[in-house]
Amino acid sequence: MSLEPKNDQEIQDPKSRVRALQSLLVEKGLLSHEAIDAAISAYEHNIGPQNGAKIVARAWVDADFKERLLTDPVSAIGEFNFEMGSQHVQVVENTDKVHNVVVCTLCSCYPWSVLGLPPTWYKSPEYRARTVLEPRSVLREFGLDLDGDIEVKVHDSSADIRYMVLPQRPSGTESLTESELAAIVTRDSMIGVSQIVVT
Repeated sequence: MSLEPKNDQEIQDPKSRVRALQSLLVEKGLLSHEAIDAAISAYEHNIGPQNGAKIVARAWVDADFKERLLTDPVSAIGEFNFEMGSQHVQVVENTDKVHNVVVCTLCSCYPWSVLGLPPTWYKSPEYRARTVLEPRSVLREFGLDLDGDIEVKVHDSSADIRYMVLPQRPSGTESLTESELAAIVTRDSMIGVSQIVVT
């Protein structure tokens, strides 16, 4: 089997490259279809932004949990029994006066267990550099234009500490259940490049 692309479209199509690599690894006995399915299932059901959304929703409805989350996030997140590995996550809260945004200027450190796979733009050199230098401009490019009196804090993740934003609970959600609240929380709001808006 050859990994050489058959045409220019395959060179540009990452799905084709992934399928070719997957087939080769299975063919050579280095990976099984079951292992691939297990990894996909883990990211679909056990690892990802749905975990972070559950944490945010709990903080919105349970003041005691929110306090624990902000002061001892490892223990608070541990209450969910998510697989955290060696990641230490620090949670920062958005308020009426402060908006937090997360970046990793060194590489692309990211709390996978609660936010899933990092978006491509998060890993880009442009995002990593510009978010530190001109965070308001970057946020505007994401469609988030903050009032001038709101302080923007940039948090630089590292191998030692990963950040997650606790977004503000949107008004008009007082009647929603915890699971309904979790459904409106977005990955981008937990990175800090968007706010949650309920229409």
